Amino acid sequence: MTAIKHALQRDIFTPNDERLLSIVNVCKAGKKKKNCFLCATVTTERPVQVNVVKVKKSDKGDFYKRQTAWALRDLAVVDAKDANKENPEFDLHFEKVYKWVASSTAEKNTFISCIWKLNQRYLRKKIEFVNVSSQLLEELPKVTEESVPSGENQSVTGGDEESLDEYQELNAREEQDIEIMMDGCEYAISNAEAFAEKLSSELQVLDGANIQSIMASEKQVNILMQLLDEALKEVDEIEHKLSSYEEMLQSVKEQMDHISQSNDLIQLSNTNNMKLLEEIEFLVNYLDLSKGHIKALTDGDLSSSKGIEACTNAAEALLQCMNVALRPGHDELQAVQQQQQQFKDLREQFARRLANHLNNVFVQQFTQTLTLHYRRASYHSVSGHDQSSTLAQHSAELTLPKHLPFHRDLLRYAKLMEWLKNTDREKYEGLNKNYVDYISRLYEREIKEFFEVAKIKMTGTSKEGKKFGLHGSSGKLTGSTSSLNKLSVQGSGNRRSQSSSLLDMGNMSASDLDVADRTKFDKIFEQVLSELEPLCLAEQDFISKFFKLQQNPALPGSVTADSTDIDGGPLSRQHNLLGDRHSVPSEKEETGVIRSMMIKVFRCIEPELNNLISLGDKIDSFNSLYMLVKMSHHVWTAENVDPASFLSTTLGNVLVTVKRNFDKCILNQVKQMEEVKISKKSKVGILPFVSGFEEFAELAESIFRNAERRGDLDKAYTKLIRAVYNNVEKVANESQKTPRDVVMMENFHHIFSTLSRLKIACLETERREAKHKYTEHLQSYVIYSLGQPLEKLNHFFEGIEARVAQGIREEEVSYQLAFNKQELRKVIKEYPGKEVKKGLDNLYKKVDKHLCEEENLLQVMWHSMQDEFIRQYKHFEGLIARCYPGSGITMEFTIQDILEYFSSIAQSH
Repeated sequence: MTAIKHALQRDIFTPNDERLLSIVNVCKAGKKKKNCFLCATVTTERPVQVNVVKVKKSDKGDFYKRQTAWALRDLAVVDAKDANKENPEFDLHFEKVYKWVASSTAEKNTFISCIWKLNQRYLRKKIEFVNVSSQLLEELPKVTEESVPSGENQSVTGGDEESLDEYQELNAREEQDIEIMMDGCEYAISNAEAFAEKLSSELQVLDGANIQSIMASEKQVNILMQLLDEALKEVDEIEHKLSSYEEMLQSVKEQMDHISQSNDLIQLSNTNNMKLLEEIEFLVNYLDLSKGHIKALTDGDLSSSKGIEACTNAAEALLQCMNVALRPGHDELQAVQQQQQQFKDLREQFARRLANHLNNVFVQQFTQTLTLHYRRASYHSVSGHDQSSTLAQHSAELTLPKHLPFHRDLLRYAKLMEWLKNTDREKYEGLNKNYVDYISRLYEREIKEFFEVAKIKMTGTSKEGKKFGLHGSSGKLTGSTSSLNKLSVQGSGNRRSQSSSLLDMGNMSASDLDVADRTKFDKIFEQVLSELEPLCLAEQDFISKFFKLQQNPALPGSVTADSTDIDGGPLSRQHNLLGDRHSVPSEKEETGVIRSMMIKVFRCIEPELNNLISLGDKIDSFNSLYMLVKMSHHVWTAENVDPASFLSTTLGNVLVTVKRNFDKCILNQVKQMEEVKISKKSKVGILPFVSGFEEFAELAESIFRNAERRGDLDKAYTKLIRAVYNNVEKVANESQKTPRDVVMMENFHHIFSTLSRLKIACLETERREAKHKYTEHLQSYVIYSLGQPLEKLNHFFEGIEARVAQGIREEEVSYQLAFNKQELRKVIKEYPGKEVKKGLDNLYKKVDKHLCEEENLLQVMWHSMQDEFIRQYKHFEGLIARCYPGSGITMEFTIQDILEYFSSIAQSH
């Protein structure tokens, strides 16, 4: 075994820097006996790694090879099977259980003991040893790795090393020491006993030297003890002195404690005085309103710019004082309570004064405007002019009055309105309601007069206007300046009655008006929208700025919750002294308030626009095209500015009405197509709804050029063209004077020409369909017409083709009694060249009667007939050559004769 161990160390472990400590010859339990060796090894380099290596003899020779290695730290259980009886079997539990049978029990025990000692020395891991005798598990001396000399490569020391390793190679240092010693004792090899005696004598000399050294050091120890005793005495003296000093300082300590307490009381008093001064300064600085501000709030001039500015500054200062966040306990002070009550009284007094003043401003503006209207109405009533002529004279330029000066004057109060909104919601909402009430009546009068002028301009003179239901107002404006509110309501009622009478107007056909009238209507309608749009935007912008309805701004100078001045200034309250009577609306809610106000202010715009649209539709149904384009553009513009604005919503609603009128116009066009009746005594020609579609398409393309709602027109085109196609076919089927093919050919040719000229992208499929139908019916009419001049010849050759189709060979047809050569010559003689020309001349006259002059298709038709006649002639010649070969039979006329006949007939007519 020693030789094997030496060989394994040399061949396998030394090259890997490992040392072999123990070896056991084993084989696997329960299988075919294949011997191998389990080796316990450690590495020679730090950190030390302990492994269990399986070594197997190679099948090809006598050398050994390393097969498997397990780290000892992965070993969980060592099972020796039986601790009392000799049993060579044992188990090692790594990641799985390996069962082994040793060659002898002694080898097994030696290996397990080595494993136990390696675990104790290097791993200190709790490997479980089961069924192992306690004699094998002996404790090793606790030797740390630092105590092991580095030159020994962490070898096992002392007697344990001898038990772990029966054979151990000498390292380089050991070999060198032995060589030096042997050089000094050359006789060591020849006389070992002499060498041993020499070593023993040297050891005795060293032991004696050690004993003498120990005895010499005893005197020094005694001297050291004496010095320690003296030091202890000195320490006792120092402690005694320190005790006396401590007694002396005790009285000083008591005096200092008393002084410290007095200083603490003085500091506390100073701190309290500072805090009291800080509180007083806080109340004085933040709860004091200057006399100038109080005077401005109670008696300030709200008419002048300087007075408004002073009142605004005073109101902001008052609000800042009321919004100061008081510290705990401040509100219990009587002076603070009195000051707060004074602020509340000033706030209520100024809010009431401001609301009254602004109400007076609203009434004054409304009164001035209505007075102007009243004077104008009274003057024309005395002069004997009716209202229509008055409006026409005073509104040569179709414009709406501008309220910019009024808005500019009121915007001076914008900051005060914001203050009122934050302090007294009730008065703020009251002003809101009064403004809407006054301004809505003012706008109602102006807008109704504006639309009356627009209607008069659309219909021309007043006499023409009566044809559409526009009558002069018989009611006169009566009353005085003091009864202007009643007058406004009465005027509104008169206007509403005029608008409702528009529903009884008659309808005019589009053919009654020319392009100039439509252009005039388009300009007036565009001017109406262009006047309304800036008016609504200006009013909405004013309402937003004046009533502060788009945001919740922080007042200038107010103390916010996020700001504290360096000197410990106040934090603003989260709920101010005004209380929680009114919650501040969100931005979304304020947008709804603006829209609600705009609806009330301009409540008459939508019905007036609808009445104007109805009038335009009654004047000319094609006006709906103009209105759809204009209204769509203005809706698109308004949505780009503000999709949720009043203008955008209102124009969007009116656009729905315009779109309905447009759809109604298209449906009426379709209905008129279906109701078309043709004369039974005259030829059809181009149907009126086909020409009507051309007019509609030309007009629509000129109107919808670069329009936003092109899709609506494309859908209308599809409906109209389908109706045109269906009704053309319907009329063609009902026609008695004109052949069906001619009606289809002429009308589809006209449609194809129209669509090709206008190049409407969405009707490209219909354009190709029109061309196909035109070509198809042209060919059909040509074939049908050419069968009449050579009727017998056609019948004869049709019979020949029928016989061939029945299976008779072409060269045998001449043997048929009805189709022999004599019969063929007889039929051919009936159609000499002169007779053919006569028949073609009659055909030309008949075709000329069928075709209309509008489309000018006669020459096209005649040329197609020439081509078809020549094709039939060639077909007949071919049949004669195949069915009557060598007979020498030919037609009485040639292709050149045919060309001359067609040319001369066309020139003669």
